[in-house]
Amino acid sequence: MDGNGRWAERRGLDRGEGHRHGVDSVRAVVRAADDLGVRWLTLFAFSSENWSRPRSEVDLLMKLPEEFFEGELPEVIERNCRIRAVGRLDRLPPTVRRSVEDAIARTQGNTGMQLVFALSYGGRAEIVDAVRRLLREHEPDQLDPEAVDEKTLAAHLDEPEMPDVDLLIRTGGERRVSNFLLWRIAYAEIVTTELMWPDFGPKDLEEAIADYQSRERRFGKTSAQVKGGGQRA
Repeated sequence: MDGNGRWAERRGLDRGEGHRHGVDSVRAVVRAADDLGVRWLTLFAFSSENWSRPRSEVDLLMKLPEEFFEGELPEVIERNCRIRAVGRLDRLPPTVRRSVEDAIARTQGNTGMQLVFALSYGGRAEIVDAVRRLLREHEPDQLDPEAVDEKTLAAHLDEPEMPDVDLLIRTGGERRVSNFLLWRIAYAEIVTTELMWPDFGPKDLEEAIADYQSRERRFGKTSAQVKGGGQRA
C-alpha cells in the first residue's frame, strides 16, 4: 500500500495525513474484496524496515491499527471475516499488540474472508523464523537434512494455513516486491499502478483482478499443457 506520504506531500499536507487517508482506502478495499468473493486478503501495513523511519511517523503508523480495529471490527465481525497477522508482533508497542490480538481472538471462529495484516513484517525474517521453529522442534543433531522439504518449511511459516499469493498489487508506481511474502509469491501475478494508495479504490481493485483473470498462468508448464488441462486450480 505505497504512496501515502508522497500523496500528502504533493498536496502540501503532512505525511501523517496521507497515512490517515490511506486507512480510508483500506476500509473501502477490504469491503470491496469481501463483496467480490476474495477469500484471502493480505495488507502490508508496516514492514520491518519501517522501524527506521522518523519516530513521529512510526508513532503515527502504530496508532493506525488500533484506530482501524476500534472503528471497523464490528463490521468485520458482521461480515464473518477473520483477522490474522504475520510478522514479529513482539516488536509492536504493548497497546497495539493487545489490539491486534483482541481482533484475532474475537474473529477466530469466523469463516468468511481471511484478512491478514503484515505488521513489523519482513519476508526474509519470516523464513528465518520458520527455520528456527523447525529446529526448536528437534533435539540437536536429530534433524535429518534430507527430511526437510518445501512442505516442511512452509508448515512453520507465520500463519501456515495461508495459501500462496495469486495476485500481488503494488501501488505508488513501485516495481519491486520489497521483502513481501517472499515464500508465497513464487508464482504470483503482479499488477502495478501509478496510483498512490489513498487514490486506490474498489474500481481499481476490480480492474486489477480483471487483469489477473486475463492472464495465462503456466507454473512452469507450456501453454499447450495449460490449455490441455494442466493448469493449477
